[in-house]
Amino acid sequence: MADLPLAELDAFATVARLRSFRAAGKLRRVSASSLSEAMRRLETRLEVRLLNRTTRSVTVTDAGRRLLERLAPLLGEIETALDDINDFRDRPAGRLRLNVPSIVARCILPDIACRFLALYPDITLEVATEDAYIDVVGEGYDAGIRYEEELQQDMIALPLGPRRQRYVTVASPAYLERCGTPTHPRDLVDHHGIQHRFASGRLAAWSFERDGETISVSPKARLIAGSLDMEQAAVIAGLGITLTFEEMVGEALASGQLVEILPDWSDSFSGPFLYYHGRKYMPAALRAFVDFVRRDGGGGP
Repeated sequence: MADLPLAELDAFATVARLRSFRAAGKLRRVSASSLSEAMRRLETRLEVRLLNRTTRSVTVTDAGRRLLERLAPLLGEIETALDDINDFRDRPAGRLRLNVPSIVARCILPDIACRFLALYPDITLEVATEDAYIDVVGEGYDAGIRYEEELQQDMIALPLGPRRQRYVTVASPAYLERCGTPTHPRDLVDHHGIQHRFASGRLAAWSFERDGETISVSPKARLIAGSLDMEQAAVIAGLGITLTFEEMVGEALASGQLVEILPDWSDSFSGPFLYYHGRKYMPAALRAFVDFVRRDGGGGP
């Protein structure tokens, strides 16, 4: 009996309550004849008559009455459960898991995330900071934020945050006074570098481009770290020069703690993207975030 269709049991409960195939069919938006056929199939499966039918009336047998008494609370529970699911779909709630690079987590996402959470109090945002390339869906995340060159081809990419960003080369005034100011990228080989190593083990390249000329250099490393905050602290302390995101050192540049060098060789690049799998039934929290980013989550030109 475990293979009894729920739809037929629900149809039986409707006919039994209304004592009419016509009224039940109108309520369920199906024909009375189709309901009658469904009841014949159900009775055949159960090998017991549930309804007495005449041309003028429908009555419930003792077996049908017993079944209806047991079914009513169960069907009510199912209806409540489905209503809860509908509420979850229509009222964004639940957990949204994002995987983002450290620069995005530090300088771009906070403002966007705070404005989003203020609009959706029933959503919990969980952010994992990771610079390594990963399979977002395979690792259990709802979406990721990455830069254009790292996007998977089968994912949907949505611009998020500033559309152009810039790398800047910076040092402290004290360092430049002590060691001199480079005027060309090649001069950096004679200076101490504060360098970044990604979680994959790859050392961030120092590459400069101007007027079609590209130069890659490797300064003498004074500090190699995987933390942008630690790298910035080392540069402010006068330990060396670093090449980093402009957003990362904006306040230090404005306050005079750091000075930009080689501005003519500053390299700009495309801003980050929110990327996610184009599933037909998107989780409510992710759908709300995608709509928010499309509407006002761009964050800059």
